[in-house]
Amino acid sequence: MNKQESDVMNAIMHNSYINQRVLSKNCGHSLGVVNRSIKNLMNYGYLDEHVQPTKKAYFEFKDKAPKNAIILAAGFGMRMVPINTETPKALLEVHGEVLIERIIKQLHEVGIKEIYVVVGFMKEQFDYLIDEYNVELIVNSEYAIKNNLYSMKLVLDHLSNTYVIPCDIWCNQNPFHRNELYSWYMVSDLIDDHSSVRVNRKMELVAIPESSGGNGMIGISYLLEEQAAKVRENIIQLCNDKKHDDSFWEEALYYKDKMIVQAKVVPATEVVEINTYEQLRELDSDSNHLKSDALAVISKVLQVEQNEIRDITVLKKGMTNRSFLFTCNERKYIMRIPGEGTDQLINRKEEASVYQVINGRNICDDIAYINPEKGYKITQYLEGARVCNPLNQDDLKKCMLKLRCFHELGLIVEHEFNIFGQIEFYESLWKSPSVYKDYKNTKKNVLSLKSYIDAHIENKVLAHIDAVPDNFLFVGDEIRLIDWEYAGMQDPHVDIAMFCIYSLYNKQQIDNLIDIYFEGTCPTETRIKIYCYVATCGLLWSNWCEYKRSLGIEFGEYSLRQYRYAKDYYKIVKDQLNKWESKI
Repeated sequence: MNKQESDVMNAIMHNSYINQRVLSKNCGHSLGVVNRSIKNLMNYGYLDEHVQPTKKAYFEFKDKAPKNAIILAAGFGMRMVPINTETPKALLEVHGEVLIERIIKQLHEVGIKEIYVVVGFMKEQFDYLIDEYNVELIVNSEYAIKNNLYSMKLVLDHLSNTYVIPCDIWCNQNPFHRNELYSWYMVSDLIDDHSSVRVNRKMELVAIPESSGGNGMIGISYLLEEQAAKVRENIIQLCNDKKHDDSFWEEALYYKDKMIVQAKVVPATEVVEINTYEQLRELDSDSNHLKSDALAVISKVLQVEQNEIRDITVLKKGMTNRSFLFTCNERKYIMRIPGEGTDQLINRKEEASVYQVINGRNICDDIAYINPEKGYKITQYLEGARVCNPLNQDDLKKCMLKLRCFHELGLIVEHEFNIFGQIEFYESLWKSPSVYKDYKNTKKNVLSLKSYIDAHIENKVLAHIDAVPDNFLFVGDEIRLIDWEYAGMQDPHVDIAMFCIYSLYNKQQIDNLIDIYFEGTCPTETRIKIYCYVATCGLLWSNWCEYKRSLGIEFGEYSLRQYRYAKDYYKIVKDQLNKWESKI
């Protein structure tokens, strides 16, 4: 059977045969296609003379019937800000019904009870589904650093005659059936600029260039064993290459320039993918999950109704916070929402006091609102701003001049950022010993540098502490320093080391930055002190990363490199001290 014949056969099984005209309406094909398909199906032995399924047809349906379903629900759902700080996208309520529960009930309606849910972000909130719906939860522990391709790898043993379903889909009509005759991938009849496929005349899904506009990719799929075997093979191959860590599982559906499954086209009004707060608001303006504390704050601060808050767009997820862009009163703003575990890491009252000290000095971004209790912050969006390129010498000169001028102001706050105290503090937050076997020795070596540091601190002023390239914003001819969460009294030279280790600089690049900051006049003992800071701050952020890892958040190469700075620059300091002392 080809696709058209299969559609006709399915329509007969689902609705029984009345006449060709009714059958044409039920299967979505023209009367001519229906008549031709019926004739062929009779010749193949699938229909008898009364246009009723034969034993051969029933055997075919039994062989290709759905066995189970996989629901992908591990990700952050980053585009759902600000809702995703409180509720996983799969558990959003639409028209009084939880998204994933609706999907599960629709599967149950067609007899599918073997359901696997891949979870990760806020995984504990899915536990009740085991008791209420007898699903099996499979945990993707790498949800923070890998996309749903890896989620699919975890369920390969269950992938055969299977529905694969994203958790953020709301279907008006049940998209699942007791009978399926071919593998398919669901797309809508709506053109979407973000789609990577288009349906051709043969109802195949062909790859198209990015931003060319294709059929909206719904994401629901059905895989028979024949295609599932190829998908399993492709997923294993793709997952072995780190460049696919951020890939969607759909990449495993392609062979050359088209998918190995047929297109199943549905009206855009019947199936909605809920990716953003505004899409949820459009689908169900009364959803309880629209009652966001963050949006209530915006409404109050800017004195607008919540429905006037538009164009909500997630910004790049930071290492500490989530932030989103929005438009209100024809102006753009950024709202910061603290990330997981941030309440343990940041003293918001101290942060607010820093903003009070630097306010009006043309140093930072324009603050519209900051909450010392919850950590919410609203700033005006700086149109056309760009961050510092740590590999551009001209950018470095301008940023180090800005940093030096800030340090020379000699600003004072009442709190200090204690590097060695913070090393101990982050370690105290761990739930288990360090993942590094030589951690105790590394820490001992780093702590031994404290005496040299203390002996060579000339003065302490308000330092940024997180003066990394991403926090230097070029706005026209100006440079603004943003994100003052860690700022406090400290040796200003700490900021140089922080810039270096975030940029993952080698020693030559570190020396170059030191020379730029000091305009080629850095004393040897100060340079060695900055090397000490590279080691101590490396251990500091390595410990920070280990705490974040316990929350399920990984930082990949960054965390490894920070630990290497701790080890390597302890050795460099010792070597430099021996050389320097031998000369004096």
